[in-house]
This record gives sequence, C-alpha cells and structure tokens, in this order.
Amino acid sequence: MSTEFTIDADWASQYIDGEFVPSESGETIDVEDPSTREIVTEVPAGVEADVDAAYEAAAEAQESWAEQPPARRAEVIQNLLGLLEEYEEEITSLLTHEVGGSPAMGQTSIQIATDHAGEAATLPRRMKGETAASNIPGKENRLYREPKGVVTVISPWNFPLNLSMRAVAPAIAAGNSVVLKPSTNSPITGGLLFAKLFEEAGLPEGVLNVVVGKGSEIGDRVASHPESDVVAFTGSTEVGRHVASLAGENLAVPAMELGGNNAHVVTGDADLDRAIDGAVFGSFVHQGQVCISINRHIVHESVYDEYVERLTERAEELPVGSAHDEGTVVGPIIDESQRDEMLDYVERTVEAGATLETGGETVDLEGVDDSLVVAPTVLSDVTMEMPAACNEHFGPIAPVIPFSTVDEAIELANDTEYGLSGSVHAGDLGVAEEIAHGMETGNVHINDQPINDEAHVPFSGIGASGVGGYNSDAFLDEVTETKWISVQTEPRDYPF
Repeated sequence: MSTEFTIDADWASQYIDGEFVPSESGETIDVEDPSTREIVTEVPAGVEADVDAAYEAAAEAQESWAEQPPARRAEVIQNLLGLLEEYEEEITSLLTHEVGGSPAMGQTSIQIATDHAGEAATLPRRMKGETAASNIPGKENRLYREPKGVVTVISPWNFPLNLSMRAVAPAIAAGNSVVLKPSTNSPITGGLLFAKLFEEAGLPEGVLNVVVGKGSEIGDRVASHPESDVVAFTGSTEVGRHVASLAGENLAVPAMELGGNNAHVVTGDADLDRAIDGAVFGSFVHQGQVCISINRHIVHESVYDEYVERLTERAEELPVGSAHDEGTVVGPIIDESQRDEMLDYVERTVEAGATLETGGETVDLEGVDDSLVVAPTVLSDVTMEMPAACNEHFGPIAPVIPFSTVDEAIELANDTEYGLSGSVHAGDLGVAEEIAHGMETGNVHINDQPINDEAHVPFSGIGASGVGGYNSDAFLDEVTETKWISVQTEPRDYPF
C-alpha cells in the first residue's frame, strides 16, 4: 500500500496486525468530496470477519506492548508528533477533500491533535503506583496502574483527526492495544491515516488495527466484541446509548462523548463586541458541525435587538462556498441527510413563529449539482419549544432567545437533556460565575464561546451528553486499572 498522505493514495485496505489487507468482502465504499460532490477515492467495506481479525491481533499484541518500558512507548508518540508536523499540509488537504473542512478547520484539527498527542507522550511516565498504610499489622499495601487491555475507539466524522487522536494516542501510550472504527463519512482522516502515521512512527504490529465499514453492518460487532475492555465513542446520543448498551453486555468500560445543545448566555452589561465575536466563531466554525458549538444564543432583552442585528450582519459577511477556496469560512455540510435535517429544523421553527433574519437556504456552487453549502442562518423570536432550539441542529444556525432575569437565563440554558458545554458573557464577573455554576453542563467558558479543548484539562459531559471523561488523567483512568497487591511481611494473627 502507498505510504503517500494524499487523497490520490491507495486507501482501499484495512489495517490489521501491521499489514494493509483487503476486506474479506472484497468490496469498497466510495468517498465523496462534500464541496464538489465528486467521488475522490474508495475505502474497504468491512465485514465481521475483518472485525474479528482486528481484535484477535490486538489481543495478541497487547501484552508485549504493555511490557515495553515507558521511554519506548513515549518514543512512538513523540515520533507521531513529528509526523503530524511533517505532513501538516497533506493532512489539511485530506480533511478538505473528505469532510469539507476549510483550511482553518484543518489547521485547528492538527493543532488540537498535536496537543493530544503531546499530552499522551507524557502518560507512560505518569503511570505511577503508590503505597497505602494497612490496618493489618505487618502488611504493606501497594497500588499499581496497569493498562486495561484492548481499547475500542469509534470516532465521528466532524473533527475526525483530533477526536480520534484524543482516544487512540493515550490508549496506546498507556500500554493498551486499539481497534479503531472510524465513521463511514471520515474513514481516512479518522482511521486509515492513523494506520499510516503510527506505522511510520514505529508502533509494533497489532497494537493499532483499523477497520473501515458501514456502521449498520459492522458497528454492533465492534461495540460488543468480547475482546474489548473499553469502548470510547464520540457521536450522537441516540447511537451512543446503543453502543453503551452493547459494551455493557461484556462489562467493557464506556467512555462516551455524545450530543450537545450548548447555550451562549449574554447579559445586559456584557461587552457585545466580545460576545458577538465569540458567537460568530462558536456558531459558524466548520459549519456548526461541532458537538460543543453554540446551539442557542440566550440574550438579555435589553440588548436583544442590537445583538440580533449585529449577529445577522456578521453572518451575512462570512465567506461562504467550497472548502477548496482560500478564505472560505462556511463550507459544505457533510451529506444530504444532515443538510436536509437542519433546513427542516429552520423551516419548522419559522412556521412556529420565529423570524428568519438571514440564511435558511442552500448556496449554489458553480459546477455542483445539489450543493451541500448552507448559508449562515440567524433566527430571532425563538422559544425553547421550537425545533432549531430544542434539537441539536448541528449546522450554521443561530437561534436567539431573549431572557429578563439571571434565573430565567439559567432555566433556559438548562431546558435540555444535554449538558456538554456552554459559555457566558457578562460585565459583572460575579454574575457570570453565578450563571456558569448554575448551568448543568460539563464545561462552561466565561467571556468566551463553548468550543474549547485542551488536552491537559479534563473534558466530560453530563446527562444525555455522555459518561466517562477524556483528556489528561480523566481518560487515563478510563484505559487503566488500579491493581492492589498487599504484602504480609510479618506473621498475621487470625481469629481461628
């Protein structure tokens, strides 16, 4: 298989036990460029036999990998860091072709992926044990941190590079082996690219295995495989509940980052320049296809009209078009089903009484039939019952909801089953902190927007936004076990 990192390279093989091999089915799946709607390459159509082979290889390779000294495991991740830098231009291009990522999205993805790999490189030396005093005379308690075994990673299509990296790299660094199943919409940048990168980084055979295929055909086998000890999944809440239930049948640990319906709260004394700067980025970066993007703008009634007017002006100024065009900010949605669903939310929200300030339609691209580009959309006069507000719309859509009191703002922010991220802008920092503490969500960012991810800071959602945690020691806890070994150094007295 070619080791090139371009869309024209050969991507039509699974990666199992250190070899690029065709799927047992012998069939492939087309990969479409969301900007041009053209087929740009093909990837394997995996079947359950491929899944079983991947887990067999992972299980066989894991023990010897775990026995490698910390310096060796860290060395592989350090090598990976160098490759991310070396192939930055090629990886950015792959993201553009595969998921419609603008150059800015690609660069951000690489930056965050590099941050996660850098943090992972420190984990082998942080897997330290400890001792604990015993209640039993003459006993010494020793605690050791050991890898779980085989970690399953099921990654999403929206930010496939960094969202795969944040699970794959720390799992491997901690001494586990990995079976990676990327989304069918991002099989390269979320999966097969990792096979090439880790192989070049010097990872031993079998420690990482990548199986590509349709979730409807192999997803259940991946999530429920008896060799799996941890299932790390990022995606929708609906699918995540199913994946977690399958993992639970084998008592595998679920680490789930699921959906979000994130609020951007703006008080009457907020700096509107900063609040709107954050709002534009938080709503429209990568077309709003971010689990932690702004889904709802909750704005005090005293500045509501000005906020809507200024947000609308900014939305209309954003460069919109093909992700291949330099300067594009808002590019294509990943596919027709996502596009049609979000436009339906907008249409039904307007029918329910909201005002369409701008957008709400597709943008034609020259030479492209059935464009996937959706114009940046602002909706005013929105209530929480309306479809664009009560659902995770996952698009470049900004519903703006008014509030009158701090308690009402908190109530509106919490009027959702999700609890992933959020943001607050307020002139009074004490009020901002009151709102932030009142928001029932795993992450809140004051005088910023909700899209933040730093590898050394724990990241988790609550409610329907997931279970378990990512980043730093939070994910290290998911992929390792604490083993208690006691040593009775003196004869012990027993009651009989």
